[in-house]
Amino acid sequence: MAASGSGHENWSSRSAFILAAVGSAVGLGNMWRFPAEAGENGGGAFVLFYIFCVLLIGLPVLLSEVLIGRHGQANAPESVRRVARDSNAPEGWSILASMGVFAAFLILSFYCVVGGWVVYYIGVFLSDLFQSGVAGGAFEGRDTAEIKALMPGLFGDGTLMIGLNLGFLAITMFFVSRGVSSGIEWVAVYLMPLFFVLFLGITIYGAFSGNFGEAVAYLFTFDFSKLTGDVMLAAVGQAFFSLSLGVAGMMTYGAYANRNTNLGETSGIIASADTAVALLAGLCIFPIVFAAGLATNSGPGLMFESLPLAFQAMPFGSLIGLAFFTMVFFAALTSSVSLLEAPTAWMFEKFKMKRAVATLIVGAGAAVLGILSSLSFNDLADFYPLSFIPLFAETNFFDTLDGLTAKLFMPIGAILTCIFVGWVADARLIDDENGLDGVLHQTWRALVRFVCPIVLTVILLFGLFG
Repeated sequence: MAASGSGHENWSSRSAFILAAVGSAVGLGNMWRFPAEAGENGGGAFVLFYIFCVLLIGLPVLLSEVLIGRHGQANAPESVRRVARDSNAPEGWSILASMGVFAAFLILSFYCVVGGWVVYYIGVFLSDLFQSGVAGGAFEGRDTAEIKALMPGLFGDGTLMIGLNLGFLAITMFFVSRGVSSGIEWVAVYLMPLFFVLFLGITIYGAFSGNFGEAVAYLFTFDFSKLTGDVMLAAVGQAFFSLSLGVAGMMTYGAYANRNTNLGETSGIIASADTAVALLAGLCIFPIVFAAGLATNSGPGLMFESLPLAFQAMPFGSLIGLAFFTMVFFAALTSSVSLLEAPTAWMFEKFKMKRAVATLIVGAGAAVLGILSSLSFNDLADFYPLSFIPLFAETNFFDTLDGLTAKLFMPIGAILTCIFVGWVADARLIDDENGLDGVLHQTWRALVRFVCPIVLTVILLFGLFG
């Protein structure tokens, strides 16, 4: 671990930074949301426009966030404040990062609930593996109704939901409390390679045991008649959220990057890896789903309801199911660590406290909100905390947190970031940080100044009024 002149921790190497940033981006958004979105929005048309949006929207905003962090070498709000100060601009622009830190905290509280679901299914497949053995399909002796009842059964048990949520949060807190080199970097350097090994292995398994040809045709046959306005907006939103933008995570991780890291090149690698994982997630999941004759448009239930049914009919079903959810656990953990690090870094730097104490305070707050989110599926299912606002009139606590962050905080924070970097910050400072030159630099500046704010504003308005 190296340190900057200010004593701020740095990544030990460029590869560690890339792995950590990829781990932040690659999470449940790729493994759970991308296949669900592709399944609900026409497959290939959605995928093509998604890739297009990563290049035109995701990558420019990603580079903007990382360069703010690297210049500031501090928590996200302080990094924005330093860029503003060095640009002779109002330091009040730090509000854009403060919104991101708060959004990360809110997302963490319900993200760990979904992480708990992953832990539950690891336990389910591990138990089934011991009972049924390795060779056969999963859940031998159980009928379809019993397998379909697994998730509703989990949702109906508030105590179990809370316990799984708090367990996943505690693991996240453990690694963040250990700091950059001993905790966050360790997760990235060791778990991300394991994730990719399992990911490729299961994808190869699906190619030989599932209907790989149909999955490829579904994902990469571009029927432009299906490219409706709703599909395009869904693709833009997925590209944006998949890269973990607007939640101060990339600013925070950028602050640990040393001065000789080329941010333009590194951001390209991060965005490419994240996109590749999203596409592979489709090639991992859809062959198995098609082979089992299941519907692709089951939304979020695709992973937690359809796949367990599919594994029942496949050789080595219990083992593959265990490997699959272990892989998803690794992805979820690397992202939850990033979500917790953003508010933790702000707290321990702002109030000059020990990292472990800051982690405990932020984690305790997330635990309270997480408990309420866990109970949204059972005891508090009819509790609508913002029912007086039409947009959230019929959303429970879990969905309200999701909606607030996805529809308000994240797009607003990203729009402000684009305006700040494109119009407010000193151009020479930005030029020195971004690692781009020539046509690439000119293209990036045009995207950040004009295209990204306009498209993100459309996403914001559609989320509010669409």
